[in-house]
Amino acid sequence: MLELKKISKSYSQRGIVLENLDLVIKDGDSVAVTGPSGSGKTTLINIIGTLDYPDSGDVVFRGRSACSLNADESAAYRNRNIGFVFQDHLLLPHLTVRENILLPLFASDIETAEYEERKKNASGLMKRIGIESLSGKYPFQISGGEAQRVTLVRALINKPSLLLADEPTGSLDAANAGILAELLEEINREMGLTLLVVTHSAALASGMKIHLKLENGRLIN
Repeated sequence: MLELKKISKSYSQRGIVLENLDLVIKDGDSVAVTGPSGSGKTTLINIIGTLDYPDSGDVVFRGRSACSLNADESAAYRNRNIGFVFQDHLLLPHLTVRENILLPLFASDIETAEYEERKKNASGLMKRIGIESLSGKYPFQISGGEAQRVTLVRALINKPSLLLADEPTGSLDAANAGILAELLEEINREMGLTLLVVTHSAALASGMKIHLKLENGRLIN
């Protein structure tokens, strides 16, 4: 599904972050990447999601180079194929929970019938993940754990084949972190969604099928 070939990335103040990094992810994999702060975990996810680009190397998604895409093509690639979950929920405060979840649909070039089908899918996901009752509430009216579950549904609204999660439990207490970790595992197992998580959490990492460590710019088992 996804292959990173000899990815290198450096920054003027931090120096080399990723160095000749290789990674292969197959359909349905669940992969955890751990490593100390500043090791390049977020950079890695941003490069896969074309939010950033490597200095050298290539990201190949289903046989096509993602690094060769222009700005519009990159946006379409992300919207069609990738869901993002970040440490901060990034919900828009003036929109309700349901409106925040449906927001990605407005960036999609889809027909009315497909739009309606995805709205229906959103309702099913909200029920499945336990936030159906929050539909009309605003972000300031819900808890941090609930907000992160809203973010998860929003990430799934366009039916991505790859979910990228950057410290998804980092801002949650232990109980809510456990709930979110279980949801991620269920989504990977039951929906067949490919999952890549970067995390400091040993508990979250232990639930993934593959656990890699990012050290000195490279991934090791």
